[in-house]
Amino acid sequence: MTALAIAMPDRRRLMALSIPFAAVIGSMAIGLLLIAISGKSVPDAVEAFLDGAFGTAFAFGASINRAVSLALIGLGFILAARANLTNVGGEGQIAVGGIAATALALWQPVADLPLGLAVILPLLAGTLAGAVWGGIAGVMKVRFGTNEVISTLLLGFVALLMVYWCVQSTALLRQPQTSSSTLPESLPIPDSTKLPGLTGDPESPLHIGLVLCLLLALGTAIVLQRSTFGVRLRAIGHNELAARRAGMPGSILLVVALGIAGGFGGLAGAIMLQGEQFYLKAGFSSGYGFDGLVVGLLSRGSTLGVLAGALFFGFLRSGGISMEIMAGVPSALTVVIQGLIVIAVAGSVILVEKLEGGQR
Repeated sequence: MTALAIAMPDRRRLMALSIPFAAVIGSMAIGLLLIAISGKSVPDAVEAFLDGAFGTAFAFGASINRAVSLALIGLGFILAARANLTNVGGEGQIAVGGIAATALALWQPVADLPLGLAVILPLLAGTLAGAVWGGIAGVMKVRFGTNEVISTLLLGFVALLMVYWCVQSTALLRQPQTSSSTLPESLPIPDSTKLPGLTGDPESPLHIGLVLCLLLALGTAIVLQRSTFGVRLRAIGHNELAARRAGMPGSILLVVALGIAGGFGGLAGAIMLQGEQFYLKAGFSSGYGFDGLVVGLLSRGSTLGVLAGALFFGFLRSGGISMEIMAGVPSALTVVIQGLIVIAVAGSVILVEKLEGGQR
């Protein structure tokens, strides 16, 4: 009996790891079958995927940078989820973060600041803009009872239109129009405002955003597991009425939780702008907010799960782009393959939860 009791947790851990792994492998096999049916070379597609994901220093660094943005959205999601809030506005929070970071980076007094302030201030501006955007949804929830799923989603669409407005208007952030062929985008940000590289290798785009992300992941884990704030969020999430009767400031906690989640998204937008793209254009968020939402959903509230999921989707994005460019795999098919993997992983998580519940 004792041996069985000791073995059960190990069996559960093994099951929790093996089922999602098998689901990923199975969905990838289906993806390869779809590639073959489409008439493309499967070996060429696999080679292109591997090269694009981590075949070179540039590819590896780009994949990690993508994972950083996805992880920040996922961290914000699980923090809000602890208070039983669902933040689906990551795309909009990335957008307002990118707008704020661009505006401050292009302001000459900021670009001339010493001691790294030219990098830090746009990052802070993007974080603050995202926090305000998330906080608006929080205020709408506590003041008017608006469901945060609806408010964060619709605020996301507003933010994406704001990006379009900013890059279309020369009175805002659009670069001066010298001819009819001038693209609707901002001027490139100054070199002094770009994120420093992390490896010293000119071939690698990996930047210090990775360090910021890991520090924030550690801070999020400590806050959720070891802090009074985390306990209060959990209490509000389990039973808001009881928490309020116990004297907890429920309204403030809800607004702060969505504000922090939005701040993570705004920081992701600033990092994308200062670390990779270097100028603002319509659609620069590229669906990262929705992919980060999936990362948060699949993490089961774990910061380590967020980091692992972000890495997976970061490499998946890079490999998918490479398959499209190098192997001629249609972009729609790469999206279908990514969707299959998401469904498989999500289904495996549900299956693991049911099996664990049945063994208790």
